[in-house]
Amino acid sequence: MRGLTNQKTAFGQKMMRASLPSATVRPSASFFFHHHHPKLPQTVSSQKTHFLLSTAAANSWPLPTIPRLSSSSSSLSPQEEEEGKGKTKRGGFDGTVEDLTVPHDWLVPSKALQESEWLRETLHKWLDDEYCPEPTNEEISRTAARSFYESLMAKQTDLGDILLKMVGELETLSYQQSFHGPFSSANAAVRLITLRMDSATRQ
Repeated sequence: MRGLTNQKTAFGQKMMRASLPSATVRPSASFFFHHHHPKLPQTVSSQKTHFLLSTAAANSWPLPTIPRLSSSSSSLSPQEEEEGKGKTKRGGFDGTVEDLTVPHDWLVPSKALQESEWLRETLHKWLDDEYCPEPTNEEISRTAARSFYESLMAKQTDLGDILLKMVGELETLSYQQSFHGPFSSANAAVRLITLRMDSATRQ
């Protein structure tokens, strides 16, 4: 009789273990984002949701990747691009992003002021258009532009170093009432700078 009781007890324990979940079920990224981001409007487009999720990806932290100018927009000939493959690389999406440098004529004080002012206005507009106008956007764009100007005045041409300095200064701002953050803002600023550089090479 005791043996039968022991068998029933053992069987009951096995059934209990079998009924327990083998792994913790995690909510999907979209569920977590929409239900845990109180400042996100419910009518936000899927494109913007995708942007926010991509900027929060693990590979984008702690520093956003410097974008590479696409080969279709490059002003270099195929031969020049082939020769440039031997240059120093900076890790990116595929680990082969070439170092980007601003044009040397941007180091002239008057030109540096012009380009930094362009960045301030353009970044401010981008921040406003991405979600909605807010006071923090003005602070972000002004801080990013000042950091960019100081880098140019220090004869700093490498966009990686310019980005590092910009992130450090943007981190001093408060983003409690903002949709943006220091990393996404710096990443947007560098992207705008590369587009500006690309436009300059076409002229």
